[in-house]
Amino acid sequence: MTDVVDSIVGVRPGDALDALRARRPEARRNAQAAYEALFVGVDETHASLAERRAVGLFVALLHRQSAVAEHYGDLLSEQDEELAEAVAGASDDGEAEGPYGGFDGPLADESVEGPTYRVADRAAMGERLSAALEHAHLLTFHPRDAKREHLQALLDAGWTTTGAVTLSQLIAFLAFQIRLVHGLAVLGRRGVSVSDIDADRLAAATAAAQEGEEA
Repeated sequence: MTDVVDSIVGVRPGDALDALRARRPEARRNAQAAYEALFVGVDETHASLAERRAVGLFVALLHRQSAVAEHYGDLLSEQDEELAEAVAGASDDGEAEGPYGGFDGPLADESVEGPTYRVADRAAMGERLSAALEHAHLLTFHPRDAKREHLQALLDAGWTTTGAVTLSQLIAFLAFQIRLVHGLAVLGRRGVSVSDIDADRLAAATAAAQEGEEA
C-alpha cells in the first residue's frame, strides 16, 4: 500500500523529503502500520469505518490541515457524501484556538478557559457520532480537562469500552499524523535539499522553515 503520509505531502521517490524520511525507516513503517491498523480493513464491531473516517475528517479540519482533511474527506465521501458534508459543517461550529484547560495548585495561573463543543445537528450525525466528535474536540482543545465522565458520555451514546479506547487511539494518532504532514510540508515549501539531510543542517533548515511559517 502507498505510504499515506508520502501521498498526502506529495513525497516523490528520490527527492529530498524521501531522503529525509528514509533516515528514520522504522518510524516511517510504524506510522504507516498505525494508519492501516486504524483505517484500513478494520474490524468494525466497535467502531465502523465511516465513523473512523468522519473523526479523521473532523480532527483534520479542527487542526486546519487541509491536505489531511482532503484525504479523510475523500474516503468518507466514497461511503457517504452527505455525512462528509455534515462533518465539515460541524467542524465549522467547532473552530477554536486552544489548548484550553484548568490546572490546580501552583499551575493554576496557566489555566485558560475555552468553549465546550456540542454538535448542533445531532439528527444528521446520530448520537454515537455526535458523542465521538464532541470527544475528539475535547481531546484536541481541552486535553487537560478530560475526565471519567467524558468517557461515560461515550458509553451512554452507545460506544463500548473497546470502542471508546479505539476512538481515543484514533484521535491521538491523527494529532501525530497531522503534525508530521505539516512539518514535512513546511520543509517542502521551503525547499529542503538533499544536502540539508545532514543532522545539523537539517535542524537549521527546520528551524528556519518554522520561523518562516510563523511569520
